[in-house]
Amino acid sequence: MREHKYDPVTPAVAEALRKIVGDKYVVFGDAEKLEPYSHDEVAEAEYAHSPECLVRPGSAEEIAAILKLANREHIPVTPRGAGSGLSGGAVPLYGGVVLLMDRMNRILEIDAENMMIVVEPGLVTNEINDKIRDLGLFYAGYPMSLETCFIGGNVAENAGGGKAVKYGVTGRYVTGLEMVTPTGEIVTLGGKLVKDVTGYNLVGLMVGSEGTLGVFTKITLKLMPLPKASVDLLVLFPTAEAAIAAVPQIMTGGGVIPTAVEFMDQTSVQAACEYLNESIPYQQAGAMLLITGDGSAPNPVERDYEAIGQQCLSAGAIEVYVADNYTTSERIWKVRRNIAEAFKVVSPHQSLEDIVVPIANIPAMVAGLAELSKKYDVAFPCYGHAGDGNLHATPVMNPTWTVDRWHQTLPAILTDLYKLTASLGGTISGEHGIGHKRKGYMPLVCSAAHIEVMRAIKRALDPNNILNPGKIFDV
Repeated sequence: MREHKYDPVTPAVAEALRKIVGDKYVVFGDAEKLEPYSHDEVAEAEYAHSPECLVRPGSAEEIAAILKLANREHIPVTPRGAGSGLSGGAVPLYGGVVLLMDRMNRILEIDAENMMIVVEPGLVTNEINDKIRDLGLFYAGYPMSLETCFIGGNVAENAGGGKAVKYGVTGRYVTGLEMVTPTGEIVTLGGKLVKDVTGYNLVGLMVGSEGTLGVFTKITLKLMPLPKASVDLLVLFPTAEAAIAAVPQIMTGGGVIPTAVEFMDQTSVQAACEYLNESIPYQQAGAMLLITGDGSAPNPVERDYEAIGQQCLSAGAIEVYVADNYTTSERIWKVRRNIAEAFKVVSPHQSLEDIVVPIANIPAMVAGLAELSKKYDVAFPCYGHAGDGNLHATPVMNPTWTVDRWHQTLPAILTDLYKLTASLGGTISGEHGIGHKRKGYMPLVCSAAHIEVMRAIKRALDPNNILNPGKIFDV
């Protein structure tokens, strides 16, 4: 298989691509127009690489023709959604063609009777719930960046979000896929079925495959009844340790499964509030939990949140604030959703990670992060989906350091972070994916045999290593 030896996109290849999709849907030979597709939301320049050509297909048939051409010409192809990823997964490491899916953005079918929806991969995820809300349905697998990301990217990364505690991540809702294989064949997997054990679970294999095993062209998603009532609790704790220690108690102690349990340390809350010019009662708190409960009627939800609030107070909470209307809930969730953006303003030199551990080991993880902060003399703000063990631990460059020192030290910081995570039964990514940002750390959490199984699958489906090469592992 080829890893580094690819042929260039020549003017003749670019012309062949124009014949497939049309002149206006191909960009070739224009470095300025291609630059935005050299990176995703990972800011560091060392993770970027410009494509030679951008192609915007409009159908599965066009994608199949593009991939057949790419195999003949030995040109790599990198699928791309909204570019909101955080692993370098949509970066064309070896140049070649970026396959931008923005034109394939339709809702193809809303099947309320079967509680299913069929969509194209370039649909902005938030539009799904906008279209089905009046039917009393909702799509529960959305991530935090639902207003910008594409559903195809969510499926490719098996994205998770704030409500994963109760509802699970994207993969729980994907029941069918139409996809184009790396060699250019159109294949349909699954369908509008809740149960299906006919052969290998190829839908499950493709969800989370990070654009390395196929290009999705239609996605069938399972829908849920829309909750009739929802309440958020903003819970203040004196220290991060107290807040995080309460999470296992909340999850197992009261017989109530919250919809979301988000953890925010004081640094994270302060940064987001300053970024938004917002004011919430964070000054007296060392950390906060943002807890959501929902259900089919107000009374049960009220009983649940009162029980959870009492658990928090018993665990040492300073105060429990109740947000029982849209305006107040949106205020506090907006703070949570904007922490990552706020940190970009505070320091462009950081590494946003999304380690995940069993929920009972979250307190030990946070204690370990404090030790790493002392060891390396860097800030280690932490926030994330504490209810499912997924924390965004974010080492931030010491402002007294040079950028060179930061780049020299960061690999050691991440190695220690990932070793700590593995020692607690966790792994290096809960939702952002591996891409090429974390590829070098895979042996810390996956055995050689485990990685070789994945390589064997990649070789079988993509014999010329055309589709998104250089991601997850080297072939």
